[in-house]
Amino acid sequence: MIADVDPFSIGETNASLDRAFSSNLAKTEVDVIFYPRENLVALEFNRSLGAMYRQYWDAAARERFINSLAAYNEDFTNQRLLTNYNKTNKAYGAVNGLFEWKTLKISQTYNSSPVIDVGYRFRNNAPYFTIRQRTAREESGKNSEGIKESPTFCMYFTRAQADEIAKLFDQAFLLGSVADAIRPPEPDENRDDYYNQGSASVIQEPEEIPEPEQSAATHEQSAATHEQADTASPDNTHDAAVDFEDDLESDA
Repeated sequence: MIADVDPFSIGETNASLDRAFSSNLAKTEVDVIFYPRENLVALEFNRSLGAMYRQYWDAAARERFINSLAAYNEDFTNQRLLTNYNKTNKAYGAVNGLFEWKTLKISQTYNSSPVIDVGYRFRNNAPYFTIRQRTAREESGKNSEGIKESPTFCMYFTRAQADEIAKLFDQAFLLGSVADAIRPPEPDENRDDYYNQGSASVIQEPEEIPEPEQSAATHEQSAATHEQADTASPDNTHDAAVDFEDDLESDA
């Protein structure tokens, strides 16, 4: 296991497949998906009538693909390619593969373990790097559709397309893609992230501040002050009234 990470797409490229009842090839888009837990890379594409194909390559098979492409490029440059497909369909050997497929989008998934030949082939006077999957016994045991073996097919790549696959098959690239997948996203300078602030996202109610306690001396002094004020208040009022009456008599 490379990392405990769910599968994710690492790129897309194009390839060509045989077209029924025609010498021309049919172009198809290929999604390349990495499975870090199993250290597998899948080439996933659709065929006619909604059929889905997913071809898995382990580390040893990917290395064979990369080395075979290097040998093919050398033969291409030195014009050593042969036109007899019976001699070239597995010119660079074969690998053990894993394969999953659906006959329709809504059908169940089948699987097998086919052998994949690595070579090349001329089509319409142009050479292509090829991977040809042989037929193999269906292994899931789900035979509701009477499926007993996986289909055989050939994928054709120009040198540029094969180079793109080889880059995605490179183990150093795959390790780097895992690091990118688990790295947290860069903050967006054009927005404030309110909900991902860690512990600051929980708003705490302010605590009530208790009133300071008075000392015993302060409490006795305060009580004495209130008692003095209560005692003095009636006398002061009576003296003021007497003075006011004396003033009235004097004026009279």
